[in-house]
Amino acid sequence: MKWQVLEDSEAVAQEACQLILQAASQAISDRGQFRIVLAGGSTPERAYQLLSQAESQWEHWHIYFGDERCLPPDDPERNSDMAARTLTDHVPIPSDQVHPIQAELGAKAAAQAYEKVIGDALPFDLVLLGMGEDGHTASLFPGHELPQDALALPVRNAPKPPPDRVSLSPEALGSCRELLFLITGAGKKTAVNAWRDGTALPIAGINTLGRARVLIDQAAMP
Repeated sequence: MKWQVLEDSEAVAQEACQLILQAASQAISDRGQFRIVLAGGSTPERAYQLLSQAESQWEHWHIYFGDERCLPPDDPERNSDMAARTLTDHVPIPSDQVHPIQAELGAKAAAQAYEKVIGDALPFDLVLLGMGEDGHTASLFPGHELPQDALALPVRNAPKPPPDRVSLSPEALGSCRELLFLITGAGKKTAVNAWRDGTALPIAGINTLGRARVLIDQAAMP
């Protein structure tokens, strides 16, 4: 895994934007489409804003989501809503190539439905992930059991609201040609240190089939 330390969160977002565009160009050249899994959070949000101002072969993009909160479809706290505000409403990606998690159906039903959506999409070309101060990634939280035979998981009793969520499994998140972690802020230092020391955090359980890179700002680096 390659670690790249950048000055601040803006630098992380800018570097992420450039790497995403490079991955898109390569995937479209090689396979005729680009399948990306989006993450939630403030740094990915800024990266999406930068992407929306860039040039790409948007008609070949396919958008998936690493996790979602069980809220109404238009709730501003949903990752799909944030992605629409910052990216997908501003570039000409065909609407049927944006694949939100139907978390409004409830965690279990939405997870079952999304397994069918992503089953034919694997391996993804690029997966974006962040990390919480407790070492969680997507909606995979410390102390939660993770089934080994699923691609999408219902999440109950999440330690941060809302308690019900849907998350791609470690297996699905790792089934990608490239994995990009975006980590910013001093509050992440303890979790980053634990991850680098080999602590069994959820983020440490993502084993990619392809290349993995961590973009981290100076504030988050131990």
